[in-house]
Amino acid sequence: MFYSAFIYIADSPVLQIRKCWLLLGCLCLSSCANENFFQEDARATAAELAEKAPAGPDSVWAVAGRHYDRNGFHRFFWGDHNRAIWATPVKVPVFRLDSIYGGLTVEEKGGGFQTTSFTLRGSRGRLFALRSIDKDPLEVLPPFWQKTFVANIVRDQTAAANPYGALVVPVLAEAAGIYHANPAIYYISPSDTSFGEYAPAVQGKLFLLQEKFESPADLTPAFGAATDFADSEDALKNRYEHNTFRFDQEAFARARLLDLLVGDWDRHKGQWEWAVEKKGAEHIYLPVPKDRDQVFLQMGDGLIPSIATSKFLVRKFHSFDEDVDDVKAYMINSAFLDARLLHELSLHEWQQIARNMQASLTDNVLERAARRLPGPVYDKVGKQITENLKSRRDRLPEVAETMYKMLAEEVTIPGTDAEEKFVVRRHGDGQTEVTLYSIGSPRAPARRLYRRIFNRKETKQITLHGLAGDDIFLVKGQAEDGILVNLNGGLGEDTFTDSSAVEGWKHMTRIYDTERGNDFYFGTEAKDMTTDDVRVHAYDREGN
Repeated sequence: MFYSAFIYIADSPVLQIRKCWLLLGCLCLSSCANENFFQEDARATAAELAEKAPAGPDSVWAVAGRHYDRNGFHRFFWGDHNRAIWATPVKVPVFRLDSIYGGLTVEEKGGGFQTTSFTLRGSRGRLFALRSIDKDPLEVLPPFWQKTFVANIVRDQTAAANPYGALVVPVLAEAAGIYHANPAIYYISPSDTSFGEYAPAVQGKLFLLQEKFESPADLTPAFGAATDFADSEDALKNRYEHNTFRFDQEAFARARLLDLLVGDWDRHKGQWEWAVEKKGAEHIYLPVPKDRDQVFLQMGDGLIPSIATSKFLVRKFHSFDEDVDDVKAYMINSAFLDARLLHELSLHEWQQIARNMQASLTDNVLERAARRLPGPVYDKVGKQITENLKSRRDRLPEVAETMYKMLAEEVTIPGTDAEEKFVVRRHGDGQTEVTLYSIGSPRAPARRLYRRIFNRKETKQITLHGLAGDDIFLVKGQAEDGILVNLNGGLGEDTFTDSSAVEGWKHMTRIYDTERGNDFYFGTEAKDMTTDDVRVHAYDREGN
């Protein structure tokens, strides 16, 4: 009955969506969660191996997720996704805790709501992450839904991920000049007891092992002049408290273009570590991407997923194909970092980064990267992934321009908790120049911290945040047309001076701060937005 109801839907798209979700609701409320959803042991059965040669003494043939191999009726509604890959036997080494990297010890059990993971420590102090290939997203659901058919649906949609996609990324990252981990996949035997009390959580499963980057002990020659690592929380905290810490925005743009090249949509701030380099008085953060679980996603097929992942619903679950036709989808989860770490670059710089990446990511590099997939998986999807990568590489300048235009429309430039001077100069051609300086002292001369010229055809609004400290804001210049500039003083005793003029009746400078404790010289262009509410100049530093 439900099947034919979907076959003969001929209503408007909105009504189709409603009918899909009505059906889903009926199924959810009338069915229970499958307590035996996951396979017990990833090791391939005799029937799955067919005529494959023996794996050898230290390896096994394993299947990442035979439970995702479903019949045609199920696939019609819920999609083919990457089910064929999950059900394909691949040869992987057996994990031995006491011998890999000279022997590892279990530091702690971690993981979010979906992944079983461990932090392991090597004999020389280096840290490693061991993360389950398969996921259980049950805990992301409210308790009521965990007991219904919704649990089965959410678990089943893990089949959209490519369980081996992370293996492809290092070759691409290396060619593009981006720091990276070096993942490898292992099988843990059902008889392995080396994890002690956690043994039942790992036995018979496939795991991905890769380096962690948290302290100087994790440095390798690949990190060049880096002296340490920081997570996103600490890096952002330092960036906003001191004007001697900054992010390398060019390096981050390069890393973000790589994300779009491989279709990795899940790049929130927890998906990054930062290598720390010191140059004189400055500490510079360079991106180290991690957790490549969503590379080469295939989510848009199947009746219900195709509707659910449309631009009107959950568009961020965007499938990897030959085109990058929805750049915004790849920027949803990364919006917080993108807005804060990509406000410095011009369109010319974005396109230069993209062209340099194109030159580095040759056909040979892309083909070699795809060959990192296990042989039987490459036989199924390797050539298509390679062709998709080539097509997406060829579009990188176009993708870079789209990203730039989206980020350039409304730009926020924060200072730090130190004392600084913001200088805004309106030019006659409609461009607006923003320069940020530290306020010097006999022991620390003034330094230019930021400079960019904005085009009114691209940028509608510029917002400056002084944060803490006694900051100076100076707006000057005359123009026939201009960009709206918001000045947010923040904590401290700030000074605002606006001597600019823009033709027209609108006030193109707006000043936000508390009424007391600051000095204001509004001129004719500025609009007084002061208040006694300290929330007027709030700035989100953490993104929580």
